Amino acid sequence: MKRKYITYLASTLMTLFLVGCSHILEEEPRSIYEPSFFRTEKGVYGGLTSMYAHLRWIYGQPYYYNTLETGTDEYTWAQSADGNFRVMDISGQGEITPQDSRADAIWGICFSNINTASGIIENASSVGTIPVELIAEARFFRAFDYFLLVQTFGGVPLDLGAGELKFNTSASTTSVRNTVPEVYTRGIFPDLITAVNDLPVTGRVTGGATKTLARLYLAKAYLTYAWWLENPNNIPTYPLTTRTDPDGRTAQYYFQQAYDIATQAIVDPGQFGLVDTYYDLHVGGNDRNKEMLLYADHTQESEFYNGTCINCFAGTDPGGNAAAWMVTWNYTEIRSAANPDGTGGVSSVQREAAQALGRPWTRMAPTIGAISNTFADKTLDSRYDGTFATVYRGNWPKGGTTNAVLYNANELPVSPGDPILTFLDDETLAGSIVYPTGANFSGKNTPGVGAGVLPGRADFVISPRGVGRRVYPGLWKIGTYRTDNGTGLGQPNANLTRPFKAAKFSELYFVAAEAAVKGATPVGGKSARDLINVIRARAGKWKFDNKNNVTKIEDNSAAMVAATPAVIDINYLLAESSREYFGEGYRWFDLVRTQKWNELAGTYEICGDQFGNHTPATITRNIQPYHYLRPIPQGQIDAMEMSAAEKVAYQNPGYVVE
Repeated sequence: MKRKYITYLASTLMTLFLVGCSHILEEEPRSIYEPSFFRTEKGVYGGLTSMYAHLRWIYGQPYYYNTLETGTDEYTWAQSADGNFRVMDISGQGEITPQDSRADAIWGICFSNINTASGIIENASSVGTIPVELIAEARFFRAFDYFLLVQTFGGVPLDLGAGELKFNTSASTTSVRNTVPEVYTRGIFPDLITAVNDLPVTGRVTGGATKTLARLYLAKAYLTYAWWLENPNNIPTYPLTTRTDPDGRTAQYYFQQAYDIATQAIVDPGQFGLVDTYYDLHVGGNDRNKEMLLYADHTQESEFYNGTCINCFAGTDPGGNAAAWMVTWNYTEIRSAANPDGTGGVSSVQREAAQALGRPWTRMAPTIGAISNTFADKTLDSRYDGTFATVYRGNWPKGGTTNAVLYNANELPVSPGDPILTFLDDETLAGSIVYPTGANFSGKNTPGVGAGVLPGRADFVISPRGVGRRVYPGLWKIGTYRTDNGTGLGQPNANLTRPFKAAKFSELYFVAAEAAVKGATPVGGKSARDLINVIRARAGKWKFDNKNNVTKIEDNSAAMVAATPAVIDINYLLAESSREYFGEGYRWFDLVRTQKWNELAGTYEICGDQFGNHTPATITRNIQPYHYLRPIPQGQIDAMEMSAAEKVAYQNPGYVVE
């Protein structure tokens, strides 16, 4: 039977009807779509439900998450990383190929969703009872997926077999890629403009598409396309085409459009806005807050609506949220002592379904530069504390260990809840730290992970420049959150049951600020500095101190604003963006869009991958211009019945077609 990798997308949605939370969206498993299905209310609503569901296959998907972070100035590979992670670092650990680039995670799911959207757009009006707002949701998601694809792969097909942007149900064995400007000007922009006009101010369901969401993506698309037209570092594009707009518009036109749309959304926010503190934004249980424009939903209440098993280990199955595991080191190897002489090792920090802990996979580690430079200010700015897990506290009674106290650094006693291991904020005390030569101090069973001691302190410590590929701060902001632990450790091996954030209201400030830096004419009170200071002012407001595990009501907003440079440039905006969105899957897109990838992430520092490694090494990445596009997945190449030359021409340059 003839088949085509893209066209399985034309009619199959796997289990994409699994979406929503607390019965927010009605769901019904279905595998096959045809035009007549979308000429019914049930079909239209079902297709729309699947669009929200498909977000689960993208956001929180750990291998795709890896492609957005590993190889940037935020993350590198960690001790337990396999080839999926190491190759993305482009640092001599293997080559990115069409077979092992996990950017392939979005190829199939995005085209599947695009085709479903086209089916609704073409057929829903014939039902007679479907309002334009619903069709606008389909337009938004079609543009959303094309925007992901064009940023990742360059030009992609607008014709899936039945004509450009047409719903396809027939198998095809060939495919033709459109150019980047064709994808933007024929697909993304028209759909998003219609979505802005037709979507409601308030979503029809919790987490549903809105006018504000569409404005954000239209502004982001304009901004990204403007950079593509400008091409400041002469990065190649594919399929080959001139860097000109089909309508004769300039990069400056699109920068201005990005600014205007983003600021319009800020002025007219609808139901959205910034939450009061950075802590509020990321603390578990508050994920569906007013700043969230879009998220891949999960819930602890129902396995059906969660999309994967709630109380069991489901691995990295599609549809689950397991990204946090990748950036969590194996803290369960920490040992305190049962005896005052440091012998009798006891696991004092056990695997728990808690936001600072969770299941450890040790696949991705933050760079030293991210900890020391990006988050240089850890006093006024709350974002370092609201991003990382830097203190690992004793929880051994929850696992059944009955000792009232254990003995930790300097053989000092510690109780449950006390700090067992702390990642220090800076290097002030680094010269006084005594580290073991391996995992433990001689003659003792502690600390198990090569951490050091400071005089008079009961917690083991590691300074920022002692962070390595095996022991490093975890990513608190996206960590596990559950309410059913009781007095025990809960279900730390189950996929996360909290939503994974996809789009935030705060992004509008960054888009507008970046466009202004690139020459857009700002309106009064909304210069690049004005806009970014709204974000920085919020970052200065503290509500809770994660490091010390105490309430902290402190307002440093004035000091944060005063510390902002008088003139904002792109590098400053990128640093600020990293502070705001660290580890959330934004970074690779930011560095590729601005063509700053090699400049900002071409080298990094990190210590080794064994316990006791605390000497930083400088690693150089071999980032080439062709890496700015990911390879077309080998599965797509293999499934097309085309000549060898045609397959080579279909693939992005620099990647070998087998």
